[in-house]
Amino acid sequence: MNKVVCASAWLVTLLGCGLTVASNSANAQQADPAAIELIDSLSLRESPEPIRNHPRWAKPRKVVVAYRSTLGGSEAEFLAGIEAVAGDAEVVLFEPFDPDLDLIADADVFIGFCSPQILNQLKNLRWIHTYLVGVDRCLSDPGVRKMDFIMSNNQRVSGPSIAELAIAMTLMLSRKLHYYQEQQSQQRWARDAELSTDLSGKTLLILGLGGIGTETARRASALGMRVIATRNSSREGPEFVDKVGLSDEMYEFAGEADFVVNTLPLTKKTNGLIDSRFFDALRPGAYYINVGRGKTTVTDALVAALNDGTLAGAGLDVTDPEPLPSGHPLWVAKNVVITPHIAGRNFDSVQRTLIIARENLRRYVRGEKLLSVVDVERGY
Repeated sequence: MNKVVCASAWLVTLLGCGLTVASNSANAQQADPAAIELIDSLSLRESPEPIRNHPRWAKPRKVVVAYRSTLGGSEAEFLAGIEAVAGDAEVVLFEPFDPDLDLIADADVFIGFCSPQILNQLKNLRWIHTYLVGVDRCLSDPGVRKMDFIMSNNQRVSGPSIAELAIAMTLMLSRKLHYYQEQQSQQRWARDAELSTDLSGKTLLILGLGGIGTETARRASALGMRVIATRNSSREGPEFVDKVGLSDEMYEFAGEADFVVNTLPLTKKTNGLIDSRFFDALRPGAYYINVGRGKTTVTDALVAALNDGTLAGAGLDVTDPEPLPSGHPLWVAKNVVITPHIAGRNFDSVQRTLIIARENLRRYVRGEKLLSVVDVERGY
């Protein structure tokens, strides 16, 4: 008999979206067509080898899944979708932000929000799939890195949603919409803002040409922008990116940029990477957008660049510190648009998240190649 922890109502955040589920386990032996479409459209990465070849793999006995009330379906529908691909394993739904640790402690498969506190309780853990892209918080405890488990994440799945926010911020700043929004709140018909600029023909530099960066580049190119990018792995990129360089070439690329979008993950190498040296390398009057991780940017250097006019403005979905406290200089810095780390908090992103989590569980149970396996040492 499967156990279910009842969940209370939730905000429009993660998980549960009225996903159409297989009517029985036999139907779930093959991938959901929606998953196949996402894997192709988002170029999701498969592991090189089937997971059954991993020395830690075994068919799961107990699968615990983070759940709160769905956007369009019931708890029963959510549970049915998981059970349809879980094989013979016991399935337990748990409250992600107030978990019953005794209930989940003996799980060998975990799907949900990752934290060191939870991981340290999972003594039998073999595989964890996190609903999020960033795993820096999850791996922040050195002891966790020594644990022997397989990890996969939400890489690329939230990319379209986060990319659209990056482009929205770029448009908002370039067309001075933040200024006019402020005037509207004061009921002023004010036409005295500085002249706005078109995006067509401007150069956008993307720091970190991964899933989010690629989706941002796709949209920027469609708007007529020249897109250049850096990445850690190679100088190769899609056809809509005009030039790709390695990470250590970002200062050279910065000199060409009218707009910068930071989509970097947080690792030892990227922590504090965007500093005064980088801002000084930009074209005067460039704009800076950060939808990656707040700690990749030295906040004091960002504030200084905004205040002295090195930057014409900034769009920040992530900050350091986070949450941004009342009275912080970024709240009052000139030409800054701030959102509270909600770029991926989107109905369509949630739909994709659930589909891929379920597909990865199906693959794990069958010992197939997993999607988006994380290199724990690299941190992504």
